[in-house]
Amino acid sequence: MLEGMKITEVAPSHSATATAVAPDPRRWAVLAVASAAQFLAVLDVSAVNVAFPVIGEEFPTASAAGLSWVLNAYTVVLAALLVPAGRLADAAGRRRSFLLGLALFGLASVGCGLAPGLGWLVVARTVQGIGAAVLVPTSLSLALPAFPAGERATAVGAWTAISALAASGGPVLGGLLAASDWRWVFLVNVPVVLAALAAGVRLLPSPVPGPRQGRDPLGTVFVLVAVGALTTAVVEAGDWGRASPATLGTLAAGLLATVLCVRHVRRVPEPVVDPRLFRTPGFTAAALGLFVYFLAYAAMLLAASTLCSDVWGWSVRRTGLALAPWPGTVLVVSLLSGRLVAALGERATASLGALCFTAAPLWWLAAVAAGPAAGAHYASAVLPGLVLAGVGTALCQSVMFAAAGRLPERRMSLGSGVLMVSRQAGTALGTAVLVGLGGGAHRLGLGTLRAGWVFAAVAAALALAAALTFRGGDRGERD
Repeated sequence: MLEGMKITEVAPSHSATATAVAPDPRRWAVLAVASAAQFLAVLDVSAVNVAFPVIGEEFPTASAAGLSWVLNAYTVVLAALLVPAGRLADAAGRRRSFLLGLALFGLASVGCGLAPGLGWLVVARTVQGIGAAVLVPTSLSLALPAFPAGERATAVGAWTAISALAASGGPVLGGLLAASDWRWVFLVNVPVVLAALAAGVRLLPSPVPGPRQGRDPLGTVFVLVAVGALTTAVVEAGDWGRASPATLGTLAAGLLATVLCVRHVRRVPEPVVDPRLFRTPGFTAAALGLFVYFLAYAAMLLAASTLCSDVWGWSVRRTGLALAPWPGTVLVVSLLSGRLVAALGERATASLGALCFTAAPLWWLAAVAAGPAAGAHYASAVLPGLVLAGVGTALCQSVMFAAAGRLPERRMSLGSGVLMVSRQAGTALGTAVLVGLGGGAHRLGLGTLRAGWVFAAVAAALALAAALTFRGGDRGERD
C-alpha cells in the first residue's frame, strides 16, 4: 500500500525552479471523507431503484407518473446542477461547499425517511439532488490536490472503486433495507453523513478561494435548461411516450439550449463553462469517453440484474449477491491501478480497461443460453463477464476521472462537474435505451437483453476509441 510511503515529488512548475513538495500526510483521510460522500450520492440512485416498488405500495392512490418523480427528481436535479455547483465551489471554496452540500444531503435524507406523503417525498428528493450536485464535483476536486501526480491514479482508482461499489452494491443494500422498511433506504444515510461531517470539519484543507470569477447568469440558465431538459426527456420518455409532444418538446428545448450555450460561452470573457477546459490534455477525451462508457455501464448493469431477476426468476437478494463479483473485482484491481499507470502509461491503461469492458457484453452474447435453464451455468456464462466488467471499470474510470487533476486549481471543481455530467447523462441514456429496446414492457426478455448487450458493446468500443486518443500531459495553464 502507498499510505505508509514517504514520497517526494517535483511539482510541475512554469517557473525556472522546481521545488520538492512533500505529500499531504492527511491525503488518504481526505480521500476517505470525499469517497464516503460520493458513495452516498451514487447509492441513492441504485438503492432507491430497488426500493421503488415497495415505495409505490405505500402510496397506492398515486399515479405512475407521480411516483416516477421519486426517482427522476433526484436524477434530473443532480445532472442539471453539477456544472453550476462546480463553478460555485471553485469561486467560494471547495471545503465550504462540500460541507454545506453534505449537510443539505443529510437533512434531505431525514426528510425522505420521515415523509408523510408523496409530495413531501418528491420535494425531499429534489433537495437531496441539490445536495448531491454540490458534493459530487467537490469530492474529487478536494482530494486530488492533496496527492502528488504519481499517486493520483491510485487515489482516483480508490475513489472509483467506492463509486462502483455503491452503484453495483446498491441493489443488495436497497433490497435488504426495503425488506424491512423502505424508509431505511434514506435514513441509513444519516449516520454516514454525521461521521463525514465531523471528519470533514477536522481534516479537510481550507484553501484560500481562487481569484474572484465573473458571474455568468445567462450561461448558467442555458446549462440548467440544456442538461435539465435533455435529462428529463430521457428519463420521462417511457412514461410520456417516446414520440409524444411532451417528450419531443422537452428534447427540442434541451437541444436549443445546448446550441445557445455553446455559442454563448465562446463570446463572453468569464463563461459558466470555460472552453479552455477542453484544451487541457486528455480532458476532452475523458469527457467523451466517460459519456459512452456510462452508456454501456448502465445498460450492462441493468441487463445483468434483469437476467438474474426477471429471466431466471431469482430473488432481489440472490440477484444482488450474483452481481457482487463486479464491484468486488473493481476493489481489487483499483489497488493496482496506480502501478499499472506507472508501468504502462495512462493511455495504455485506459485502453486496456475499455477493451476488457467491451469484452464483457460480447462474452454474455456468446455464453448466455436462450432459456431460463441457463441459470444453472452462472459460473461459466455470467461470472467471467462480471469480472471483465470489473477490470474495465477500475482501469478506465480511474484514468479518465483523473483528468480533472490536470486542470488549474481554480477550475478543478468545474472540470469535475463536467465529467460528472458525462457520467449522469450516459447513465440515464443507457438505462433508457435498454428499456426502450424492450418496447415499454414491464419485464425485459432475453431477446431484449441480447440487443442491449450489442448496444453496450458498441458504446464500450467507442469508449475504447476515446481511450486510444487520450493524451497525457502536465497540469493545464495556471491562470
